[in-house]
Amino acid sequence: MIRNSRSSKKRADTGDSESALLVKLINKDIERLKYSYKTGKNMPKERIPKEYVVKYGVENLWKLNLSSFWRMIYTVRGSKVEVISILLEVLDHKKYGRKFGYKTS
Repeated sequence: MIRNSRSSKKRADTGDSESALLVKLINKDIERLKYSYKTGKNMPKERIPKEYVVKYGVENLWKLNLSSFWRMIYTVRGSKVEVISILLEVLDHKKYGRKFGYKTS
């Protein structure tokens, strides 16, 4: 799993309410992904950061808005028999904008 969600889980377990909310949102949307990997928005190939291609071998990328501030990034792998969604990263809006080359104010 990802570093951001692990650290959020630890902080949530110690009473951090923002982290608890983030963990709740992540878990809810992971459940949604179990039913349809198309829950999120498919990202254009030219927007896939090289970091993801090198580190994870990503060929496709999907984004799911957890809230107005947080984004969950995942990729889909599999065959006709089995589709696997792999959660790569959870980013706040500003980090998401920087990583994917969007202008942020």
